Amino acid sequence: MKKILTVLGARPQFIKASVVSHAFRQSRHLHEVLVHTGQHFDTNMSDVFFDELGMYKPDHFLGIHGGGHGAMTGRMLERLEQVMQTERPDAVLVYGDTNSTLAGALAAVKLHIPVAHVEAGLRSFNMAMPEEVNRILTDRVSRWLFTPTRSATQNLLNEGVVPSSIEEVGDVMYDVALHHGHRVQPGTGLMERLGLSSKGYVLATVHRAENTDHPERLAVIVEALMATAQQISVVWPLHPRTRSVLEKSGTLDALAAQVQVIDPVGYLDMVQLEKFSALIATDSGGVQKEAFFYQVPCVTLRNETEWVELITSGWNRLAPPSDVGSLVQAFNAALGSKGQAVGLYGVGNAAEQIIKFLEATLD
Repeated sequence: MKKILTVLGARPQFIKASVVSHAFRQSRHLHEVLVHTGQHFDTNMSDVFFDELGMYKPDHFLGIHGGGHGAMTGRMLERLEQVMQTERPDAVLVYGDTNSTLAGALAAVKLHIPVAHVEAGLRSFNMAMPEEVNRILTDRVSRWLFTPTRSATQNLLNEGVVPSSIEEVGDVMYDVALHHGHRVQPGTGLMERLGLSSKGYVLATVHRAENTDHPERLAVIVEALMATAQQISVVWPLHPRTRSVLEKSGTLDALAAQVQVIDPVGYLDMVQLEKFSALIATDSGGVQKEAFFYQVPCVTLRNETEWVELITSGWNRLAPPSDVGSLVQAFNAALGSKGQAVGLYGVGNAAEQIIKFLEATLD
């Protein structure tokens, strides 16, 4: 039996890995070892996801979080190398574009262990984004590149990647949405506690450094959401980093007086908030896709997105937080809108395809 070491660290990766880890357990030829770097360590950012998604607890928990990108990635690289030398896996599997992703890929390739990258080929073409740097470097050192879309595949081909290294499998997050989306209903649980009605509120999420580390951008987002809350309820689960910035700037109390500011929520609570919202305003890549899966219009609080097909199909629109008026206008234009009826992310069997490929390749 071949051993696959999977490196996870951030909340979106737990979601993606849940269906692939389930498929691993069905395999007679592959055994998965889970490593959690600790990049997200808050209970609602980590532990609850393993419980709700039916995942086994990690085999290794490294407890590495905080600090700058270099410090965090360096500590992860050191510890992951030790784990890999002990476990001696046949391959290392990484997801997405976080510091955990890059550290896992670098540690593996320096030990001559082949790397498989799930969600490969995405490009925002903005090298100021840490995520863009992480995904490009990870793609460059990976042996196998599992792409979610045709545009991601084309990005890799444009960069000269050998076609035989690319497998277009669809998006594992679509697998997850199909598997878990039916588990939530409107008007119950968290929605009931918050007094929210189906399609009667806007859901906001903000966590990227391009917004949290630039006071003028974050201030525009805050003011625009407060203005929108005058006409429709707004609920905002606050990422710990975003909460810290708002507390330091002294704007959290004014925001909480008009917007329902809540702590980060578990996976199923987040699915419920997404699925029954009238609009999602986010800077998250994963949430953009989940909005599409649940047929909810989305406004992306960024200058660009790696999920370009959501823009062209009309389900998403870019709204850089440069001024309050234009952002409020974007929210109003998106409310009640519908995109094209398109299939963008496969048929919901990406995890199965990944496992079959690894079984055949590592046999």
